[in-house]
Amino acid sequence: MRAENSATDHAAIAVAADRPASPRSPGGGALLAGLGVVAFSLTFPSTVWGLESFGPWSLVALRSLLAALIAAGALLTDRVPVPARRHWPGLAVVAGGVVVGFPLLTTLALLTSTSSHAAVVVGLLPLTTALLSALRTGSRPPRTFWAAAAAGAAVVIAFTLQQSGGALSGGDAYLCGALLVCAAGYTEGGRLAKVMPGRQVIGWALILSLPLAAAGAAVALPFEPVHLTAHGIIGLVWVAAGSTFLGLYVWYRGMAEIGVPRASQLQLAQPLLTLVWSFLALGEEVSVAAPVAAVAVLVCIAATQRSGGRERRPADSRGTSAPGRVGRPRS
Repeated sequence: MRAENSATDHAAIAVAADRPASPRSPGGGALLAGLGVVAFSLTFPSTVWGLESFGPWSLVALRSLLAALIAAGALLTDRVPVPARRHWPGLAVVAGGVVVGFPLLTTLALLTSTSSHAAVVVGLLPLTTALLSALRTGSRPPRTFWAAAAAGAAVVIAFTLQQSGGALSGGDAYLCGALLVCAAGYTEGGRLAKVMPGRQVIGWALILSLPLAAAGAAVALPFEPVHLTAHGIIGLVWVAAGSTFLGLYVWYRGMAEIGVPRASQLQLAQPLLTLVWSFLALGEEVSVAAPVAAVAVLVCIAATQRSGGRERRPADSRGTSAPGRVGRPRS
């Protein structure tokens, strides 16, 4: 009997060690996620500044390299243990999506697109994330969710066609690709945040990308001219320390405390914030269509988030959660 109890105790300890801490303060989690959204909203203007001093490939490589070094220092200071082997494929998706893919594709897009234009297109990121999350987890949102999703997509397509004179540009193709890879990174990161502390998700994803970032910087810097300016340095520092590390750090931590749906709703403010920063920092002329399209997209995505909160999740024949998951009764 003691042997059985001991085995049960060890199993419970193992599960608890692989599970993030329970939510401590909904208000604190919302504040953390909100700070992440503010950090993300500054990414495009900061990238435009960074391109004043660095080429696109150099900027992305240095951004990931500096963020990875900061993450390594934080993980070493906290003496965080290495994640279990089964978590590394998911961390690779996070690294490929939010650490490498999204920064690279959006930086290339900003060579031909304005920051405000990119902000409206990327306003579909919460919707894209919801779609990939539904496919990944097998959840079944109601029809109103997909109706609002289609309306939001129509608004974005109409805006991009109007801005480009009736044809999509190469920058828009990069932005669409950025939506997909970032949504995949968010979806997988949200899944991992349920089984490991959210702040460690981005930390280990950055560590995983460190060799690639170092190699990219070594290759790109000799071939792309570097003209250091105050704007260029500030832009690089922010996209590395602010957007990539601090922003994703508080984003995943807040998402772990309040859940993916609530965190996603906070991100709906990101396009409008980026439009404000683009006007103030870059002096971009924001057309009448841009804020109108941004507001329309936010309304559509808000509708998807509201209806998606009542989604029907698949259950097994006994009406219980999936095997192997240890949970507590909901209040």
